[in-house]
Amino acid sequence: MARPVKHVHLHRIGPTELRVVSDVDEGVLAIVQQEEAVIRAYMAHGPWPHRQVSLYILKDLQPLVRQLKGGALPPGGPGALDTRPIVNLFDLANPGACHIFVNRQAMVQADYWDDMLAISGLLAHEHAHPLAENRTTRASRNLTVELALQGGAGATPDQQGRLERLLTLLIEQLTLYAPREIFTNERAITGGFDQAMLHLNRRNVANACQSVAGRARLRDVLAQDVAAGSRPAEAVGQLLLAGDLESHLPLALEVAPFARASRHHEARELEGMLEQVLFPQLEPQVAPAYAALCRLYTDLSADLSPADLQAWGQRVADIVLAALREQGMAVRCTVRETSAASA
Repeated sequence: MARPVKHVHLHRIGPTELRVVSDVDEGVLAIVQQEEAVIRAYMAHGPWPHRQVSLYILKDLQPLVRQLKGGALPPGGPGALDTRPIVNLFDLANPGACHIFVNRQAMVQADYWDDMLAISGLLAHEHAHPLAENRTTRASRNLTVELALQGGAGATPDQQGRLERLLTLLIEQLTLYAPREIFTNERAITGGFDQAMLHLNRRNVANACQSVAGRARLRDVLAQDVAAGSRPAEAVGQLLLAGDLESHLPLALEVAPFARASRHHEARELEGMLEQVLFPQLEPQVAPAYAALCRLYTDLSADLSPADLQAWGQRVADIVLAALREQGMAVRCTVRETSAASA
């Protein structure tokens, strides 16, 4: 059954028409004001292609999920669409329009709904996706990842399959989707939203530091499995490392763009929180892997061909593989060009 629409508005921002549709009762005006501010800032900082922006402020994104019916995910990589706070759907072949979806349920769960600086950063990030397109981001769509785990952490075949999937998704995020996120974050930072992006990332890093409590519980469960004889002792470190890498290496996608944008003070602030609070509580391979990723992300060129980006992506994947192999995990991973790739 269709939801009742509570708000429909039309706004003009220079040559851009902003259409607002919402099934939410309260808080709509504040988000619209942030959206208008974001559009004006991007107009002032460079080319703005959109003549029409549709802003949907919804209780959740189930209507969008049903409409897409298994279609391609929006830019930004893997993840459940209906758990994202804000999503931008756009067509690179039609740069005159984009569609922004605000997910109130996810915003409330993440404690963003009443945080206007966070909302500004989230909107700025989503709008930066089409603005940050370049040769490298286009090349990233012509790559694929193939990963195989040869026996992992004393796991059953089903457990090994889940671990393979986790590692595949991680390396896809760090290689295939990384260019889009890196250039998008850099564009938002240089587009006048450096403080909003810093605010978001302070929260991300603080949440990562707080999440270590859950890791301690996992260690206890694994130790019980070892004591019961259902897992070998070496499996504990391997599974903890896989979880550490999956949970925390993607932070490099958020921090490196500050260095790219010459916001070195902000980058060092975030890195200091990680180095002092988070990394000492994780497996020892995580910190050097994170630092190596940041170097590759900071130096990533905007003008790579698919072949050049494939070689770069393999270097990224090899950083993760080296960390896993230090813990005795036998894993192979290849970043390949797809048949559609072209320079």
